[in-house]
Amino acid sequence: MTNAPMSPDRLRAAVDAGEVDTVVLALVDMQGRLQGKRFHARYFLDHVLDHGSEGCDYLLAVDVDMNTVDGYAMSSWSRGYGDIAMLPDLATLRRVPWQPGTALVLADLAWPDGRGPEAGGGDLDPGAEGAGRVGREVAASPRQILRRQLDRLAAHGLTGYAGTELEFVAFRDSYEEAWRRGYRELTPVNQYNVDYSLLGTARVEPLLRRIRNEMAGAGLVPESAKGECNLGQHEIAFRYADALTCADNHVIYKNGAKEIAAQEGLSITFMAKPNAREGNSCHIHFSLRDATGGSAMLGDGPGHLSVTGQRVLAGLLATMREFSLLSAPNINSYKRYQPGSFAPTALRWGTDNRTCALRLAGHGQGMRVENRVPGADVNPYLAIAALVAGAVHGIEAELSLEPECTGNAYDDADAPRVPGTLREALELWESSSTARAAFGAEVVAHYANQARVELAAFDAAVTDWELFRGFERL
Repeated sequence: MTNAPMSPDRLRAAVDAGEVDTVVLALVDMQGRLQGKRFHARYFLDHVLDHGSEGCDYLLAVDVDMNTVDGYAMSSWSRGYGDIAMLPDLATLRRVPWQPGTALVLADLAWPDGRGPEAGGGDLDPGAEGAGRVGREVAASPRQILRRQLDRLAAHGLTGYAGTELEFVAFRDSYEEAWRRGYRELTPVNQYNVDYSLLGTARVEPLLRRIRNEMAGAGLVPESAKGECNLGQHEIAFRYADALTCADNHVIYKNGAKEIAAQEGLSITFMAKPNAREGNSCHIHFSLRDATGGSAMLGDGPGHLSVTGQRVLAGLLATMREFSLLSAPNINSYKRYQPGSFAPTALRWGTDNRTCALRLAGHGQGMRVENRVPGADVNPYLAIAALVAGAVHGIEAELSLEPECTGNAYDDADAPRVPGTLREALELWESSSTARAAFGAEVVAHYANQARVELAAFDAAVTDWELFRGFERL
């Protein structure tokens, strides 16, 4: 039985009945992680529900280790690391069955009392004072970035829908044991390729079943679970939704799956390339509907695409290299892109062709484009925002679609390629006039700095690869 969406009245009744004692207020950070606070439920109802709360603005200006780093306009030592307002989006309020007596709500972010950089987005008004008088939205907030792109799409009378397919690798070791081992010599939950194997996946079914059922209890719509190719690799698929809801469900699932695995004494990783075998993908299925609710992409053109559908795909292809920082945000992300690995290298499109970066899937009103570039480490808000921005670019520029790829795209020597490194992706992102027009200079600079921070940290690190090659033999 689903517990979402949960109205404030239902929450109040659950608190009065002693069924809920804790409410989590969560924001989404640059890395696509949930950060925030746990409130006593009665305090949340009396003080936070209508007024919001506050959090340090460094939550959108730190690296993956939560280190304060230089280069961000919105948050720094010189600015004093002040607060941002966390405003509950009550449409996301729900119970989370894997934590006893707990509800969760996602937050939108705004600058309190007129703070924030000069550039920025529109106004946010919580309807009451609380975390201070709030004004402009925090432009670099992933949730706000996606909202703004969806507003641009709506100006064309279109609504975006998406579904994300996250793969992960599961291990018998707990997170604490994995840390102590330096993440080496861990025991995967399967010792051989269990792609579609019912026998092999049955060994992991207690974990998979619990995740499926408890995500259903949190308001998601699980469809299926299946094994994948890497040792211990699995995928749980969920029903598509409007683009913002899809991204919300994605981050709740990803965080919740890790919490459930930890409770079972196991660990799972969503790294894009956790080892030399197959990486963890996050294929994103994307479609558009018009004002009638029907498919805006279905028509009589190539691939059964409408003129709008052709322009959308053309826009995606035209922007994928420049926007790749939003789909592959980490150094490790780019290690997935190997020929013949089912991770794309060629930026081509094809009907039901898994060698292409963009695969047309489904039929009739269910037709959609599958973007196969992102890995499971992706921030879904940013990756979907990139798809929407690419679609809008194709529509507004009235781009023509190139011929369909009908063979092995890996062998297409003339095809534009997915960037090979984060450094290349950063250069494309910073030099892109299309990115600045779509996302604004503040967002481009903010996420460029995130990439520079990661590159600097990696460049300063001594890796196992270097030690094994050089300790004795050099």
